[in-house]
Amino acid sequence: MRKYLVALIVIGGAAGVGVAWVMAGRAPGPVLEFEEPTAVGRLGELVLAIETPDGELSALDVVLEQEGQTLQVFSLAGGDAGLAEEGEDRLVLRQPIGRERFEALREGDAMLIATAVRPVLFGYREAATRSEHRIEVRLRPPTLGVQSRFHYVNHGGSELVVYRVNPADGVTSGVRVGDLEYPGFPAAGAGVEGAEPSLRAAFFALLWNQPRDTPITVFVRDRLGNEGSTRFDYRIIAKRFRESRITLSDDFLSRVVPPILQNTPELRVEDPTDLLAAYVRINGDLRRENDAYVRSLAERTAPEILWKGPFEQLVNTAVESGFADQRDYVYDGEVVDRQTHLGFDLASTAAAPVLAANQGRVVHAGWLGIYGNCVILDHGMGLQSLYAHLSQIDVAPGDMVTLEQRLGRSGTTGLAAGDHLHFTMLLNGHAVTPVDWWSGQWVEDRILRKLREAGDPPGGR
Repeated sequence: MRKYLVALIVIGGAAGVGVAWVMAGRAPGPVLEFEEPTAVGRLGELVLAIETPDGELSALDVVLEQEGQTLQVFSLAGGDAGLAEEGEDRLVLRQPIGRERFEALREGDAMLIATAVRPVLFGYREAATRSEHRIEVRLRPPTLGVQSRFHYVNHGGSELVVYRVNPADGVTSGVRVGDLEYPGFPAAGAGVEGAEPSLRAAFFALLWNQPRDTPITVFVRDRLGNEGSTRFDYRIIAKRFRESRITLSDDFLSRVVPPILQNTPELRVEDPTDLLAAYVRINGDLRRENDAYVRSLAERTAPEILWKGPFEQLVNTAVESGFADQRDYVYDGEVVDRQTHLGFDLASTAAAPVLAANQGRVVHAGWLGIYGNCVILDHGMGLQSLYAHLSQIDVAPGDMVTLEQRLGRSGTTGLAAGDHLHFTMLLNGHAVTPVDWWSGQWVEDRILRKLREAGDPPGGR
């Protein structure tokens, strides 16, 4: 009887194992979903979602097939870079798959094929899934044509170019100067009446520290990274930048360094009592941090021109320092630092009213490191103006201000040796000489003329 029971148990166990083995073979594999892309170009990203119990995979392979060639996109056997957990049972794979990665890609259709395998029955068996996803490879770049004429760029100064892009939608465009890009905006926002969506306008600059032979091109780029560009006629007008020496006294250091350290707790110095070392740190590291923040404000620019007519220099002021002066800082007869002064120092009387040079929107009003109490106005399409060292601020971020509206009063905050206004113009966050913008003739010839011609081009539309 006992032998009979044992036999039944053995037979039952074997049957159970057999059933489990068969059922495991019928277990579903991972669920695969291609979330991106529908098309790729020079750039493109695969986004593949994988649903699998406990996020377990024993294999995952993705290939891209086109015209008989197979390109390996991902293999779990080679590592899991790009594969991330986004839930208990969910994994997401992200991989670049554009022409930039696969030079063999050609214009036309292609197929993404993913195969995923998960362990079942404690790893004794596996369940697999295969999924296909058709995509389009687009490699033809958008096109453009420059419409404006006579571009003259003062070294350290600004210019405007008007151009057309095709297609009009879904593209990014602007001017590239060396490795810097200046965004283009719809010309309608620049006041061109009846401007078609394809017509764009972009301000750009050749910065003081860029060589005069720096290449300047207009570019247009679609969402897939395909890019077209063209050169256009322009002339660079050479400018000389002065050199000067600034003598640092103990009295000056004791006046400016402690307030800046107090208002900038994130700036750590080894010995706050070593005023000279702290000053060099402020004049270098903090200056770069402040300027990086100023550049970030360009992202808040309005897509249309907010200013009208030439900008105005603060009334009854004398120019104490010019734009892009190369300054040696001297202490006890030795040069301890060298920086570039990117603005104009304008002085009149102590606590003089500081007036808006043109109408715009306040994007910063408050303390800003080396600039002390500072106001920055956005004038649209990447153009902004900066007012520093104020003793008093009378506006707040978001305020719309008019020409000659009082922003505050001049002062000695930040790295100011005496009461004055530090003023500069910014283009996409980069300092440019204000002299151009103070000139009514320059504004008329370099900007307004081109915009009028864009609205009524020679020969009609």
